[in-house]
Amino acid sequence: MNEQRVPKTYRHTGIHKAINPVMVVLTRAGLIPGSAVLTARGRTSGQPRSTPVTAIEHGGARWLVAPYGAVSWVRNVRASGELTLTRRRTRRRFAVREAMAEEAGPVLKRYVAVAPIVLPYFVAGRDDPVESFIAEADRHPVFELVEPHPR
Repeated sequence: MNEQRVPKTYRHTGIHKAINPVMVVLTRAGLIPGSAVLTARGRTSGQPRSTPVTAIEHGGARWLVAPYGAVSWVRNVRASGELTLTRRRTRRRFAVREAMAEEAGPVLKRYVAVAPIVLPYFVAGRDDPVESFIAEADRHPVFELVEPHPR
């Protein structure tokens, strides 16, 4: 692990607040490769909240990674236990299961390979061993997307 590296801290600034709705529209339209719009019920308002995300495949499962930590969508998903992913005209509902550190480490390593723009928010570097990602898994929640049972 790169001991000298201090990870960047995510701050939801005014620019993020202005750009996020535009990114949601572009992502929902399928114009942002590999991304989808996550919608979850707000934990306090109960209203739907949406944000663009990148789901990845690893070990035969689909995963969502919170590279910026326990941001609002993470707290909403933890509270509701489910979410919807939308891309173009396809909407899919999922239950979620949060991964423990040992399971999350390999997913985090794969995620930074797929979305290297998030590397400044990690202590571990792209070429570091999985153990380095396990060591910081508590700072980057990872959720397995699980098909919900039919109602």
